[in-house]
Amino acid sequence: MSGNEAAAARGRAWRSAIEKHSQDRYRQTCRHQESRMSRRLVTLAAVALGALALAACGQKDAAADKAGQGGVLNLYTARHYDADQKLYDLFAQKTGIEVKRIEGKPDELIARMKAEGANSPADVFIAADAGALWRAQDAGLFQPAASDALDRLIPANLRAPDGQWFGFSRRARVVAYDPAKVKPEEIDDYAKLAAPRFKGKLCVRSGDNVYNLSLVGALIEAWGPERAKQWVEGVVANMARPPEGGDRDQIRAVAAGVCEVALTNSYYFIRMAAGDDAGDRQIAEKLKLGFPSLDGQGSHVNISGGGLAAHAPNRANAVKFLEFLASPEAQAIVSQYNYEYPAVADAAPSPAVAPYADFKANPMSVARYGVHQAQAQSMISAAGWR
Repeated sequence: MSGNEAAAARGRAWRSAIEKHSQDRYRQTCRHQESRMSRRLVTLAAVALGALALAACGQKDAAADKAGQGGVLNLYTARHYDADQKLYDLFAQKTGIEVKRIEGKPDELIARMKAEGANSPADVFIAADAGALWRAQDAGLFQPAASDALDRLIPANLRAPDGQWFGFSRRARVVAYDPAKVKPEEIDDYAKLAAPRFKGKLCVRSGDNVYNLSLVGALIEAWGPERAKQWVEGVVANMARPPEGGDRDQIRAVAAGVCEVALTNSYYFIRMAAGDDAGDRQIAEKLKLGFPSLDGQGSHVNISGGGLAAHAPNRANAVKFLEFLASPEAQAIVSQYNYEYPAVADAAPSPAVAPYADFKANPMSVARYGVHQAQAQSMISAAGWR
């Protein structure tokens, strides 16, 4: 091979090597770029999937929040009756709204709501006494419900004048007595319970009990403070024993001969008369229930009731629940299972309550009891009614 041919051959070999190197580099670069692109696509896909997942979670959370706001009622209740669970169950069945409740004594719940302030989860506050409802109102814990249905169904004297709370059941504060020892005309007026006729013959629970406070509040409203004070002192003078136990204990004491008359809420006596306890039924059969009158206007009536909480987070549900309590079904439940009188005028009492329902109820506004409660407690304490 000549020198020129050898040089040409070396040139071809060099170019071939250069071309091969370039191709290898090209292929390597392409593979690297493909790898980078693949990783980028994977990353973008992951980001996209993550975004979709977050969006789905957000939608789910939003739906859950919406469902929670639409399906919950937060109830603060000072009622402690088994019958109330039937009300909650029926309300949930009819509306799909879950009732979440906190139970306690009225003053404990009032203090809790005050401490919670604007952050309180309470939608509705319920108490078994008009005086307790007034205390909650006085503390600024209610707002008007603005319900035409409640204004129409609940009599004006069984609710706050401005619609902050409503009575949904009634109970009369009356007298259980031994008919072998007491004539009906001897207990047909509250004033007679403080007369010397019953000295050492009266049983009654403690003076700071809400039912007694509301009764004395009603007497202050009707008679003025001085005459009410004299009545309280007469009651203390007539006590057969220091106050102990609840209303049913007072009824049992009459049957046992400890006393001849006892102040009691009507539904306690009716529960004993119609309940499952044979001993209590025998006691009720032995005694009678008398309905004293206040100044000829009828027997003192108290309520269980509730109102719309001032900062209710579920306001619509709260109003719906309050309106439900005035419904025929709810009124029937409180009468049938807790032996209370309905609050709605045209609601019929249950068969067990009906024999005790034919009495004249005093038309006094129950909203007046709480106004005099502090004064009632003061005169009760001063008289030694422990």
